[in-house]
Amino acid sequence: MYLVGLTGGIASGKSTVSSMLRELGCPIIDADVVARKVVEQHTPAYSRIVYHFGPEILLENGEIDRQKLGQIIFANEENRKLLNSITHPEIHKAMLKEILFYFLRGYRYVVLDVPLLFETRRLTQFLNHTVVVYCDPATQLLRLMQRDGLTQEQAEQRVAAQMPLNEKRGLANHVIENSGSREDTHRQVLRLHTKLEDSMDFLLVRVIAIAATAGLGGILLYAAKILLS
Repeated sequence: MYLVGLTGGIASGKSTVSSMLRELGCPIIDADVVARKVVEQHTPAYSRIVYHFGPEILLENGEIDRQKLGQIIFANEENRKLLNSITHPEIHKAMLKEILFYFLRGYRYVVLDVPLLFETRRLTQFLNHTVVVYCDPATQLLRLMQRDGLTQEQAEQRVAAQMPLNEKRGLANHVIENSGSREDTHRQVLRLHTKLEDSMDFLLVRVIAIAATAGLGGILLYAAKILLS
């Protein structure tokens, strides 16, 4: 099994591409889903977030109000960095557990759906392929305003808080152009899936696994320590 990183920008269509890959039978580990789990009540990340940002970010039932917290962090870079420093280590630990689960089940590859893949760079060294879902800036802005009911100023603020899609595009091995129709995007996803299925990268991982069973497990142990650090 090898790892594929999937990323994009806010409202670029990453979730659409992720859903298409899942429909094709690809195992997906969604960092957003994991992120929600690691900040549930009574978790270490939840306690630290409430400590730093105050009880006013909570809903009546005690859960974190994601919209209110989002307004705080998108308006202040230091607050955004603070939140990331709290959540990212917990997210990476949870994702590692899921990766090991799929590895033991014998999957050929696993897709890590990570919005801030290139911003944090903590996972890129473990990825065999990286995929960016791209759309032009005007389309991205319009989709975000329509999806979240934002003003143009609010939408521009959220887009500006992320690495530009053009920059991410230059860092990726594969690009899905999502400015057009859903059908066109689906065709590109099918081509990508074929390339990933035909890749022989999984053989290297299996060789390492065999070596580990022969007593050379230090390689995997070292990788695990990095992910857990």
